[in-house]
Amino acid sequence: MSAPSVPVISQTAGKGAARAAARRRSVAQGADRRPGGVTYVLLTVAVLASALPLYYAFLFASSTAQDIAQNPIPSLIPQGHFWDNVNRVLSSDIQFWTALGNSIIVAVITSVSVVLFSTLAGFSFSKLRFRGRAPLLVFVIATTAVPTQLGVVPLFILMSKLGWVGQLTSIIVPGLVTAFGVFWMTQYLESALPYELIEAARVDGASMIRTFWHVALPAARPAAFMLGLFAFVGSWTSFFGPFIFLGPANPTLPVAVQLLQASYFKDMSLIMAGVTLSVIPLIVMFFIAGRQLVAGIMQGAVKG
Repeated sequence: MSAPSVPVISQTAGKGAARAAARRRSVAQGADRRPGGVTYVLLTVAVLASALPLYYAFLFASSTAQDIAQNPIPSLIPQGHFWDNVNRVLSSDIQFWTALGNSIIVAVITSVSVVLFSTLAGFSFSKLRFRGRAPLLVFVIATTAVPTQLGVVPLFILMSKLGWVGQLTSIIVPGLVTAFGVFWMTQYLESALPYELIEAARVDGASMIRTFWHVALPAARPAAFMLGLFAFVGSWTSFFGPFIFLGPANPTLPVAVQLLQASYFKDMSLIMAGVTLSVIPLIVMFFIAGRQLVAGIMQGAVKG
């Protein structure tokens, strides 16, 4: 017996069920189609173009300062000096291991807090009805139009009065939640979380916090994973804030790599070795989380 058509489902079960059936059928039809050769060629070109800057930095890191001065465009084959330059970075006075630990602490705490608070705010804005909800959401989104540099001076004065300058707290606290994360989770939960699930949890006696934890948070998992990845990468590669509030005494990795530059001479092999070392943890994380990343994207596409 063949499945009923979309118009029949619309007449019998309603327009919502008809749209859900149409989405399921489009996804099923798309899963049966295999990408052609042109798709693979374009994807290969995109991957090579994305990996070229990293490989270019690795080529510089595997050369010497004399070779780079003589040949600004390095050979496509590594020269074999990478580990020597790595040892020079680790033995320098930039406090590499301290900077690595600081970057891990700041990135992990920031990404977890951004996911938690943004999902909580997104759940409130998308599914709860309270006075001033729409204007408050517009205000939160409007803050993304304000450049970060405009708030540096008052934020630095505030951190100085709190005694947080030079401490990781001055970087972690301002990044606990972002306006982009609130907007991201609000838009996702608006369509991915049905009101029926919330009403069922409330009928069963669950409090609003328990409803959020057991209903909204699992439904937001795909978007929350993507948001956490964005927040982690943004925090890991951030230079402006740590340079202003931490300085060279207690740096993160981007600030420590910048300290490899001398006043009158820049050893590009040493600098690029530090850049390569700072990027390796991100590459490892992407390889480990690649399967979960693709699964989250596909799950979000099916739910949407």
